[in-house]
Amino acid sequence: MSTPRTDDAAVASGPLDRFFKISERGSTVGREVRGGLVTFFAMSYIIVLNPLIIGTVADGTGNFLGGDEATSVAKVAAATALIAGVMSIVMGVAANFPIALAAGLGLNAVVAFSIAILPDMTWADAMGIVVLEGIIILVLVLTGFREAVFKAVPVELKTAISVGIGLFIAFIGLVDAGIVRIPASLATPVELGIGGSLVGWPMLVFVIGLILTIVLWVKKVKGALLISIIAATILAIIIEAIANIGPQTPDGSNASGWKLNTPALPDSPVAVPDFDLLGNFSLFGSIEKVGIITVVLLVFSLLLADFFDTMGTMVAVGSEAGLLDEQGNPPRTRAILVVDSIAAVAGGAGSVSSNTSYIESAAGVGEGARTGLASVVTGIAFLLATFLSPIVDIVPSEAATPALVLVGFLMMSQVTGIDWKNIEVSLPAFLAIILMPFTYSITAGMGAGFIAFVVIKIAVGKASKVHPLMWGAAILFVLYYIRGPLQVWFG
Repeated sequence: MSTPRTDDAAVASGPLDRFFKISERGSTVGREVRGGLVTFFAMSYIIVLNPLIIGTVADGTGNFLGGDEATSVAKVAAATALIAGVMSIVMGVAANFPIALAAGLGLNAVVAFSIAILPDMTWADAMGIVVLEGIIILVLVLTGFREAVFKAVPVELKTAISVGIGLFIAFIGLVDAGIVRIPASLATPVELGIGGSLVGWPMLVFVIGLILTIVLWVKKVKGALLISIIAATILAIIIEAIANIGPQTPDGSNASGWKLNTPALPDSPVAVPDFDLLGNFSLFGSIEKVGIITVVLLVFSLLLADFFDTMGTMVAVGSEAGLLDEQGNPPRTRAILVVDSIAAVAGGAGSVSSNTSYIESAAGVGEGARTGLASVVTGIAFLLATFLSPIVDIVPSEAATPALVLVGFLMMSQVTGIDWKNIEVSLPAFLAIILMPFTYSITAGMGAGFIAFVVIKIAVGKASKVHPLMWGAAILFVLYYIRGPLQVWFG
């Protein structure tokens, strides 16, 4: 655990300090606020991206979430910010841990492209499956099973999870900035920029933002990440006002445009949110639509992804914050998992898909956040974003993602904690690390590491030393990998 820093005057200052243990964890209120804001800006893209994923896809009956496509996007954006704000505040107050929550990327794609589009399935039915998954996860937490599984994972694999997520988050940053793309020729899986070259003003904004981030970080400037995000955003606004670049288009005609948000000053900084989506779910409606076996497999798919993604995120953020104990466990693990489970239920009930802990929280930790106060600040920012969505929209991904790249570097440095000469742990660790960015899935990487660990222990005659829960987790991951064929066979 971090020791208090006297140079930041980290001394007990009253009820707020005592409740969040700010000085005890070597932080200050100022650093917690900065860290919370950095986390918000690093993950605020979800307010735009989640509506684009679940708000633009018709369900199995041909209807969009919340009505027609035009109104659906705005409603999903408002509900996304609301649920993220409330659950991030709950995490900060109940668990005192610097993790913010929002609709999970990957989880929302599963809901949109694997569940809602099934024949006769409605969005309400799909969100009911999300609620079911969250309830089951909560039961597993309250019975101690989820925490027991977490503590059964070897320290080396936990370290590998953190390192792999570091690479993953850096890769996300590069992709969202357009620095790494799928080439138009499809000759290679990815390429640098456009045709192997950095083209366009948005890429320049990212490069300048990354350089500024690195310089400020190396010079130990307080608020380095937040300063770089704001500075890069201002630069992007100026460039857009002069050059009128516009966003990237689906047909690829403006490949050098802005990836997500177009950084233009809005006509009005305030918009009235529409929360009509809240409560629009059918808990068991999906059973009569697709059958109990299919529902079980769909719930299992969401559950397993949510189950282990949060574990990985919790370890990675806790490690970066210096809050893990000797066994690699964060403080108040049970409380963190309970809040995360409730967030899954809230996400389904709010029609925005399962909410989960965000690895982008590591950006705030990199800024100095060490307590739940940072999560409260992030949550308040999300709540304000329900009214100030036009302001959020002016921060382009090219301005926010340099922070993710730097955080990836910081998390990658933990790779020295793995004994690479011990093949029994280093090979599973290697598979976990590389498959997270390569498959764009934390769960896929973790599964490979778990399965390889068990297989190697069997091969060297040490099967008896594998924790029973590791056996169970490995089997579940095998089922997770083949859930597609299982759904076909039993559908």
